[in-house]
Amino acid sequence: MSGSTPFVLPSDDDAIVGSSTEMIGGRPGRWARIGRGAWTPLRVLVGIATVSYLVGYVLDLSCRAEGWASPQRYEHLCYTDISPLYALRGFAEGLIPYLQPMADGQHLEYPVLTGAFMWIAALVTTPVAALTQIDSATAFFDVNVVLLFVAFLATVIATALTVRRRPWDAAMVALAPTMILGATINWDLLPLAFIGFSLLAWSRRHPFAAGVFLGLAVAAKFYPVLLLGGFLLLSLRSGRWRALGALVGGTTLSWLAVNIPVMVANFDGWSFFYRFSQERGEDFGSLWFALSQGGVAQVPPERLNMMATGLFVLLCIAIGVLVLTARRRPRLASVLFLIVAAFVLTNKVYSPQYSLWLIPLAVMARPRWSSFLVWQAGEVVYFVAIWWFLAGYGVDDAQALNGQEYSIAILIRLLATIYFVALVVQDMLAPRYDPVRTDGEPEDEDDPGGGVYDGAPDRFTLRRP
Repeated sequence: MSGSTPFVLPSDDDAIVGSSTEMIGGRPGRWARIGRGAWTPLRVLVGIATVSYLVGYVLDLSCRAEGWASPQRYEHLCYTDISPLYALRGFAEGLIPYLQPMADGQHLEYPVLTGAFMWIAALVTTPVAALTQIDSATAFFDVNVVLLFVAFLATVIATALTVRRRPWDAAMVALAPTMILGATINWDLLPLAFIGFSLLAWSRRHPFAAGVFLGLAVAAKFYPVLLLGGFLLLSLRSGRWRALGALVGGTTLSWLAVNIPVMVANFDGWSFFYRFSQERGEDFGSLWFALSQGGVAQVPPERLNMMATGLFVLLCIAIGVLVLTARRRPRLASVLFLIVAAFVLTNKVYSPQYSLWLIPLAVMARPRWSSFLVWQAGEVVYFVAIWWFLAGYGVDDAQALNGQEYSIAILIRLLATIYFVALVVQDMLAPRYDPVRTDGEPEDEDDPGGGVYDGAPDRFTLRRP
């Protein structure tokens, strides 16, 4: 904390940011009016996020010009699912997802809220394509880019507001390399925005509202349901059961409100996403795919489900033991990050945009540019490797990465994530290393984004007296 400034300045709190300020005249002095006048932290962050998002869009322009159909979509690192799925999932024909099957009899393999988002974007695409005279698939991409930009800004703003004294941490979300590179690969920004609002509402001690937003996140992408495990562990330790009940109630009600109409209208179409996820075998980016590329026999899907789920459950048990045995109760963001990290480390597939799932949680768990950039470097290595591998996948004599080289990139990503996980665990076991708990604020605010957990006494632990 600097003088009369009501929030933590990154130049005072982070060594990398502090040293980089020398290029622009050094750290703010005692008379600096930071956060006052027109350039408030929130407005600056919106500006940073806007520029960052535009850079990502510019990097996609080469693919946009060629319609994402040529091999250059991989070589230029600008692939997206959005434009191809406009035709492949029936939106070009005006099909209503879940209610009308595609030509092959299958249904949309996304949760309901994401499907609704895609359908609305498709409805907007028709007049946009007619007005701009561009092809519909490209117009669909542009419409989604604009709509997802709103979700991106919402994620940055929610992150900035969750811990009142640390708004500048959200700059790490806005400037994360894989956020710039992968924000518009798929529709993953949508659940991120809802998770951001959920954590913001929880930090303001509105557990039911937090649950409503979390339920919407689950309706957009199913992985956010895992976050309930983190709330459960911290409620067990702190005895905050009423707040947990309100959170679960809000989550359940909002998820049902979105899903029940589609379930009633066409249960087969609604359930296709869940059946598809269950039947899916090992896929690109996962530990299991790397093992098969390295010569290990491929695991059948039904057995792989058991192995991947079993390994994830073991990691969750380890996280639970950590939460209940640490001398000081871990912060909410740290626990949630570990749970999602355990999921992406053990999952059957790791698409490059999955890095986005971890970014806001990583920023709130350990807002340090040095460790954050090391982890992001591993993710960027994988981002490049997946596209260069796909450029030659199934193509003879292609100038691309082979399976062994791609497996090395997967290993680098895994190790980079494990490195960041290890630092978060270190902060949980030794709070003196936790950047949020050592930024000069009063000691009684031990989890400023933890809502009812902040300052709560322990009710149950597994620690020895």
